[in-house]
Amino acid sequence: MGVNLKDLVPKAVINLEDLSGKSIAIDAYNALYQFLAIIRQPDGTPLKDHSDRITSHLSGLLYRTCNLIELGIKPIYVFDGTPPALKEAEIKRSRRVKEEALARYEQALKEGKIEEARKYAQATSTLKDYMVEDSKRLLDLMGIPWVQAPGEGEAQAAYLVKRGDADYCASQDYDSLLFGAPRLVRNVTISGRRKLPGKSVYVEVVPEVVELDKVLKDLGITHQQLIDIAILIGTDYNPEGIKGLGSKTALKLIREYGNLEKALPHIKNAEFPIEPQKIREMFLNPKVTDNYEISWKEPKVEEVIDFLCGERDFSEDRVRKALERMKQGLTKIKGKTTLEKWFG
Repeated sequence: MGVNLKDLVPKAVINLEDLSGKSIAIDAYNALYQFLAIIRQPDGTPLKDHSDRITSHLSGLLYRTCNLIELGIKPIYVFDGTPPALKEAEIKRSRRVKEEALARYEQALKEGKIEEARKYAQATSTLKDYMVEDSKRLLDLMGIPWVQAPGEGEAQAAYLVKRGDADYCASQDYDSLLFGAPRLVRNVTISGRRKLPGKSVYVEVVPEVVELDKVLKDLGITHQQLIDIAILIGTDYNPEGIKGLGSKTALKLIREYGNLEKALPHIKNAEFPIEPQKIREMFLNPKVTDNYEISWKEPKVEEVIDFLCGERDFSEDRVRKALERMKQGLTKIKGKTTLEKWFG
């Protein structure tokens, strides 16, 4: 779900080309779920190979990554580890949503409501273990670095940016800010023309940059106060938040009283299933690792072909063309990196 801070957070619209030469730590699960939701047949069926294995995530991972590299952008994919125990409620909620969406999807198919079926199908996406392993295998063959987080992928991605090992975090959620990411970029993996659900209207989805320092300055709060606002409206560790309390009211309360504990006596029906301080600690001191190596290498073209085309039924012509574009982008990246080191 992620915390809903969209009404509070100032954003700057950019072009992907503006990120050329920059490294971006991408929340891998977030991106893979987007690919699984969007890359589907008209009736909502995901792409599959001859063995009935879903390949939508691999299609998105290949072509989107090649597009980024072609633009001179250096992606680093960060994979989730074991979810914290505090996230159990959100995991159960998400599972219920998917089960309900699946039932509605099947009913819409029976009734021949194809467009409605596709809408519900997008909400049924589940990331299986084999999909994660296939994604890591493809990234290895493409020469793209990935990091295995011990816990939350967004926390690890934020850590990479704080250490200077990446320039930006990339995720659709705003949780990266709660984990202290200095810079967040949204819509990296899904930018482009998109159809609004249930409407015959298309919109242009563009990348947005959010800077933590600017957020805190504009709102007149501290990082810990931003976390308190998030706890009031609901995070992955307390999905319900306080019923009826929106982000602007939460901001007003925290500004007025200073912190969550002092604000709670002034809020009706303020109950938390988990002690707020425990939730704060999840964002302030998340489980992360220094055990990673980041480098971009030439793709192993023939091995990628063997995997995607030989095993997963991809079009060889399309895959080769994408990898060729990627190789050209790597030349651009290496040229810039060499100059930076030379003048550094």
